[in-house]
Amino acid sequence: MNWARSKVLVTGGAGFLGSNLCHELVARGARVTALDGFLFGGGANPANLEGCDVDLVRADIRDADLRPLCEGADVIFNLAAQTSHMGGQKDPLADIAVNAVAQVRLIQAAREAAPNAVVVHASTRQFYGRPSYLPVDERHPVAPPDANGVSKFAGEQYWMIEHRTAGRPVVSLRLTNCYGPRLRIRDARQTFLGIWMRCVLEHRPFEVWGGAQLRDMTYVDDVTEAFLLAASTPQCHGQVYNLGGSPPASLTEIADMTVGAAGNGATYTTREFPNDRAAIDIGSYHADDRAFRQATGWAPKVDLKDGIARSLNWYRTRLPAYL
Repeated sequence: MNWARSKVLVTGGAGFLGSNLCHELVARGARVTALDGFLFGGGANPANLEGCDVDLVRADIRDADLRPLCEGADVIFNLAAQTSHMGGQKDPLADIAVNAVAQVRLIQAAREAAPNAVVVHASTRQFYGRPSYLPVDERHPVAPPDANGVSKFAGEQYWMIEHRTAGRPVVSLRLTNCYGPRLRIRDARQTFLGIWMRCVLEHRPFEVWGGAQLRDMTYVDDVTEAFLLAASTPQCHGQVYNLGGSPPASLTEIADMTVGAAGNGATYTTREFPNDRAAIDIGSYHADDRAFRQATGWAPKVDLKDGIARSLNWYRTRLPAYL
């Protein structure tokens, strides 16, 4: 796809993944509108779009007039979501309002204003639940462990129905743990690695829960490239894909890499999951993403050790804006 002068809408555009995508789209010459409601506890941060020539619309996807934002869009990258698992458990009505009901609102607006737009939807591996086998492929049973998994699965399926019934080119990417610059690091609402990075940068110890568990982490530049390839590869349209990243590593191995990259004598302790988190914990996870790789030629370029080092270096001079 020729991104130069293409018209693109990025929902959740001031968040972690959305803002990185906006920066890359602008660099490729696209005309970008970023929609973000800056919801409390989310990943949106005004600092994320500094120096990025986008039209930022501050509005809540749950009640904003979405039709003008979709008008004439060539591509819609749909990253607006409530991603906190504990947040979904505590307030499932608010969770489903963003992750499912608002998706229907966006579908209806896009039908009227951008009937031919390609849609790439940011989904999650969370609704697979506790894996019955590893690595997890797209045929794995869906068994959401929490309210957030249910709402995210519903949102994805509304978009896939739009493909099947209206013929819209839709791609859903089921993401694993993503990390890198512009991640919310003030707490662990987006991913455990965020709070770990904050702690080591502030010379404070951190906790590792369930240290033997495996994760495959994806650096944000690789995620961005995957989104762009998903939009521009017709073979992908109508498909759901897992997206993995670096070879799986245990949480203690990831913690050791974080401490090593910090280079300041940071420390951590290990413990079991607290009861409220243990009830929704999925155990070890890593993705079988061969289908997406074969369809697009995508492969992660940034390994985990290098990605953590890059992330910490990026935050060193920007830390106050992310606390």
